[in-house]
Amino acid sequence: MGWGQKRSNGDLVHEGVDRDQLERRIQELLDYVNDGDAESLFLRAAMTHLNLAMLHPFTDGNGRTARCIHTAVLATDGIVAPEFSSIEEYVGYNQQEYYDVLSEVGGGGWNPTRNAKPWVRFCLVGHYRQVQTILRRTRETERIYGEMLDLVRNNDLPERTAMALLQAAFGRVRNSSYRVSADVSKNLASRDLKILVDAGFLIPDGEKRGRFYVAGPIVGDIRRRFRLPRGVDDPFAPGGP
Repeated sequence: MGWGQKRSNGDLVHEGVDRDQLERRIQELLDYVNDGDAESLFLRAAMTHLNLAMLHPFTDGNGRTARCIHTAVLATDGIVAPEFSSIEEYVGYNQQEYYDVLSEVGGGGWNPTRNAKPWVRFCLVGHYRQVQTILRRTRETERIYGEMLDLVRNNDLPERTAMALLQAAFGRVRNSSYRVSADVSKNLASRDLKILVDAGFLIPDGEKRGRFYVAGPIVGDIRRRFRLPRGVDDPFAPGGP
């Protein structure tokens, strides 16, 4: 018998391949991964991910390992930027769909004769939407940074302080992160941040080493005005892109 994945109530959700078959099946998977004639690199990554998850060779961490191998397959062809080689973020936002499609395709175990198209589609949509996310974030950052530059210029503040406002617009800014992005000393970074607080553009939180800064009302309003909708396109849907 193979290792199994169980629900919290003890019910078996997925059973891996029998132990006496595992070594041979893993070798077949490695041969497939290293086959230079595969028709699509993204298809090979998706199918490697699927087969490792279905073989279920480990007592724990099979999904995480499969996702890492997925990324590694793409990296062998030079696709090394995590934004393009990983669907980890997409899986995080669509975790239930991820488990559902694995269950649908696997049928509770390693069943290589079942239709894998739903799984391939899930992975390709994941990569497609990851690229959409990168484009959206890039456009938002460009527009918001332009607004922050105008804001500091109109208030006779150093242009470099726009970097602090940009960081705060997307979350929070610390002295350490600002001085790296603006390439300034710790003392100058402290003075810049105090100026931004005095102007009402940043709001401090915490004390000493734990201090960080969040967006004030004006900066927060700029962020909201330039927020772009998340991409929901499905390139495989009828009439899709």
